[in-house]
Amino acid sequence: MQKPLVLTLAGALVLAGCGWKESRINPVNWFGRSEPVEVVAAEGTNPLIPEESRKRGVFSRPEAVDRSVLANQITDLQIEPTPTGAIIRATAVTSRQGAYDVELRRAGEATDGVLTLEFRVTFPQGPTPVGPAATRTVHAARSLSSQELAAIRIVRVNGATNARESRRR
Repeated sequence: MQKPLVLTLAGALVLAGCGWKESRINPVNWFGRSEPVEVVAAEGTNPLIPEESRKRGVFSRPEAVDRSVLANQITDLQIEPTPTGAIIRATAVTSRQGAYDVELRRAGEATDGVLTLEFRVTFPQGPTPVGPAATRTVHAARSLSSQELAAIRIVRVNGATNARESRRR
């Protein structure tokens, strides 16, 4: 009985001294800190011309108009591991007060290990004051499963004037 206990304690001491904090096995170290990056505009698209809508039936309701816009500036991006995957949390400062319906929306499928998300907000139709940055700060989060994370190396969140990304270590 004492021999297995001594071996277990010795193994625990050796494992504790191996630098678990800096290890790639540690889920807290999967993604590093976010870094500011340039926003790349999509080529070959004109934002003033709407995309063609699909043919609809006679009795169908019209599609809801998407009035959301990109948040002005992304200020923070954090990826926190969970038992089932990870939670992506982003903070942005909008151009004016009153933003609602805040979301991190996928901007297409993940390609070459890069998951691109857009930080979208909706404003009231009427005018709202600009106000200080503290009153224009909004937060959004999105959950990803372990299966989705398996193919992702970089998470990038786009805003209107900047973008932030975090890389897997």
